[in-house]
Amino acid sequence: MRKLLRKRSVVVGVSLVALLIALGVAQALLDRAAAAQNTGVQAPRFEVDPFWPKPLPNHWVLGQAIGVWVDTDDHVWIVHRGSSTLAENEKGIEMKTAELCCAGAPPVLEFDQAGNLLRRWGGPVAGAPYEWPDGNHGIFIDHKGNVWIGGNGAPDSHILKFTKDGRFLLQIGKKGARRQATAGAGNQEGQVAGFVGGSNDQQNFGRVAKIFVDAKENEAYLADGYLNKRIAVLDADTGRMKRYWGAYGNRPDDAPLPPYDPAAKPAQQFYNPVHCADMSNDRLIYVCDRVADRLQVFSPDGKFVKEGFFAPNTKGSGAVWDIAFSKDPEQKYIFMADGMNDVVRIVDRQSLRELTTFGDGGRQAGQFYGVHSIATDSKGNIYTTETWEGKRLQKFVNKGLAPVTKPHQGVVWPESASSR
Repeated sequence: MRKLLRKRSVVVGVSLVALLIALGVAQALLDRAAAAQNTGVQAPRFEVDPFWPKPLPNHWVLGQAIGVWVDTDDHVWIVHRGSSTLAENEKGIEMKTAELCCAGAPPVLEFDQAGNLLRRWGGPVAGAPYEWPDGNHGIFIDHKGNVWIGGNGAPDSHILKFTKDGRFLLQIGKKGARRQATAGAGNQEGQVAGFVGGSNDQQNFGRVAKIFVDAKENEAYLADGYLNKRIAVLDADTGRMKRYWGAYGNRPDDAPLPPYDPAAKPAQQFYNPVHCADMSNDRLIYVCDRVADRLQVFSPDGKFVKEGFFAPNTKGSGAVWDIAFSKDPEQKYIFMADGMNDVVRIVDRQSLRELTTFGDGGRQAGQFYGVHSIATDSKGNIYTTETWEGKRLQKFVNKGLAPVTKPHQGVVWPESASSR
């Protein structure tokens, strides 16, 4: 009899535990559903792929990874700063095994969807018909399969165009034509009081951050940049300047701005750097005014349309670093890299309202240290690169739309791996 009672007690206990677990799961699902119902908002959900890309060959490592783009073959291209931004203890230390660790990879790298390295090239070459930038910045693959790279080092007043195999096609601007003369008051991100050249120069640039080429009109839009304060539009074949504009569509003015103050009236000129200029499917130009924590929107002729502010109390290097659009025809969402707060912001494109963020500061997969550039492939997956000591390329897999249950998602670790 005692054994029977004991057995019944065990069965009842196990059943009670199972019931409690089931109730807990049900409550969690109800809470999540209630939260979603309360907000009525959905946004794309992502998970980091901690195994992408595959390790580089030849003991290569990345320097500051300063640009990313995805071409029509869904190949991921990055540009980074290689050996020039490696720490001393990363540069070719000879080990007792006679192996060499490490060396900076070539600046331009192409990966396939599986994370395999396909092509690598770039860098200064003696006797070359082009001037490789002291600090490359931004990469774009245009509708003709050409690779565009911005010049962003101290003397860089030019941009370059190559084939995918690295064959030189065109240099626009001349190195050293737009350079710092004297430091000015309120100096931020390269802003100075005097220059050779300027934001109204028709032939040269001022440390370009990013390039976008419009296939319909064959025009290149330049975020120009770290010294200049404008968007410049060029003929993509000849490099001829066609038009340019500053913040709110104003004529650019290089006079120093006071340090960014979120409580002050918005500046009528761009701060340095002007960090992105990307065109949407409905032909609007989205411009990252990084230090001012704002995204301004223009028509292709430079007419101001609207603006949005993000994390407006962010100072230093600012919150609006780079953007990419979702791959639905309407491009409902903007994905914004914020390297100061180390998150990716998901923004409703029409209203410029932030819906949620993911990421966190750190070194592990799904975390960021200086998330700098962002791009999307045809499946809606996100790719990010990191500057400063981040020196990394990451992939975030699109898991479809999901209810927004909290403003900050944190690290989007794969659910299948969370239970391990």
